[in-house]
Amino acid sequence: MSNTTTPPFGAMRRKEREIASREEIDGILAASTVMNLALSDNNVPFLVPVFFAFDGAAIYFHSAYGGTKMGILSRNSVVCFEVSVDQGVIESDAACDFEARHRTVIGFGKAVLVEEMAEKVKALDLIVARFTDKKFPYPQGSLDNTAVIRIEIDSIKGKKHGF
Repeated sequence: MSNTTTPPFGAMRRKEREIASREEIDGILAASTVMNLALSDNNVPFLVPVFFAFDGAAIYFHSAYGGTKMGILSRNSVVCFEVSVDQGVIESDAACDFEARHRTVIGFGKAVLVEEMAEKVKALDLIVARFTDKKFPYPQGSLDNTAVIRIEIDSIKGKKHGF
């Protein structure tokens, strides 16, 4: 997994806002529970928020097997994802000088359907752990009807402002 200059990323225009620390990027991924997932189908964009978990190497999310998201992923597995925390507004005395306060991670990767049951359960456990310390068994019927997708990250970049 690369950190910055792999396409489609170029050099960051505002270098002072770039997050260069992989530890800080991973911290942002750990701090949020919702990821915006961008897909493309025949050059038409589709954006959807999903609950997710990051295991230090890949990002996991779950879905029903049907629907727009899974249909697009079956035709085009290349994805872009965005996670943002600490959002706010930096006010100014001039209307055009307001700015966004944020810490954001954007990355690109390939979505892969998880088929091995142990990895699927591990991913679901990681997602559930974002919301509660409770441990839950997954009924076989629920496992059979739940798709788990792993994003193999090709590139990832972080940006912050107002900190």
